[in-house]
Amino acid sequence: MPSVVGLSEERERAARQRVEALQAELREAEAVWERFVIARETVGLVLAEARGGDEVPQVVVAVDRPVRTAAAGPGSAVPVWRDGLDVGVLAPDYRRLVDVLAGGSGSGGETMDCRQLAVALGLEAVPAKVEGVRSKAKRLVARGWLTEARSGAFTMVAGRASSS
Repeated sequence: MPSVVGLSEERERAARQRVEALQAELREAEAVWERFVIARETVGLVLAEARGGDEVPQVVVAVDRPVRTAAAGPGSAVPVWRDGLDVGVLAPDYRRLVDVLAGGSGSGGETMDCRQLAVALGLEAVPAKVEGVRSKAKRLVARGWLTEARSGAFTMVAGRASSS
């Protein structure tokens, strides 16, 4: 007879595999979306030239992904970090997470695991909340905002601080 812990671990592994598969699918969808953005910007340039406009708008096409200049709202995509990019482009939940790791909430800029991050963000340390924080932290790592010091432990990238 399998143990409760063993069954729980099996379900946890299956859930983690599903999350990883969905994250891979999301990355693919974002790449397709980015190609459409680039295509639309290119068509805009071609049409501007065809109209005989003296002044062709300068469009900078980001290799990583487009970045909004205004502050992002809930549900916004996380842009890839690059020099000059301010934490203000992040959605509020992501901004708070970066702020906590940068030391803005008394953490001192140390490495924190997801449970510690959830508590520092004022969330209950229940699995659903901790997994939500883990997902956001992993997305910030993938986009270059944070680094994963060891599995499940996150910190700011060396030499970079929050500028909120």
